[in-house]
Amino acid sequence: MQAPHPPLKEYYGAESNRPAWVRGIFNRTAPDYERVEAAMGFGTGSRYRRRALKNSGLRRGMRVVDVGVGTGLVAREAATIVGDARLVTGVDPSSGMVANAKVPEGVSLLMGSAERIPLPDATADFLSMGYALRHIDDLTVAFNEFFRVLKPGGLLCVLEITLPKGTVSRALLKGYMRGVVPRLAGTLSRHDEMPDLMRYLWDTIEACVPPPTVMRAIEAAGFSQVSRHVEVGIFSEYRACKPVG
Repeated sequence: MQAPHPPLKEYYGAESNRPAWVRGIFNRTAPDYERVEAAMGFGTGSRYRRRALKNSGLRRGMRVVDVGVGTGLVAREAATIVGDARLVTGVDPSSGMVANAKVPEGVSLLMGSAERIPLPDATADFLSMGYALRHIDDLTVAFNEFFRVLKPGGLLCVLEITLPKGTVSRALLKGYMRGVVPRLAGTLSRHDEMPDLMRYLWDTIEACVPPPTVMRAIEAAGFSQVSRHVEVGIFSEYRACKPVG
């Protein structure tokens, strides 16, 4: 019998401090990730992502960089909005996720991270990140990198799950994410590590820095018009603009 994994929350931090099984779990479970994601979001994820991108200013003809592209959940919606898949570039550190990304023909996929985006300065009109903020090792480095890659006047949209304010709401979310979702993942996935991944995702949500800290880090990188919009108490949309001149 495989030895039980130690508590994941203690590994939230620098990637080099995470055990090998955490570093590789995204690669190994990538083929089934979208099936589980669709079930846990009750099929509403694509509509929400599309609306959030539009509300953050994404328009037809914009050039987009999607950081933490994963299997392409945000990049697909971005390609639909901008009208040309060739305008969208996805970046992710997981080779398994990139290999299993389901994106329209024309979308470019690159290996990289939030802290090291393999693109020139002033590349994008719009930079997005969907539910990967809590995996970033250094917010300062990442937001400085986002600022570098955006053109003057470029827009930033970071989507993340944040803890509810109320004790009861927080307990309900934890029960769903740590209890219901892992069991659901075990039923839907062909990979026995998928429940571990789902429990890990809750641990990263619980350990993620609070919204005021995120917003201060965005401002410190040089962004203006920094704001946060919240849906149903847990879905945060951080928005900002790179000043012109």
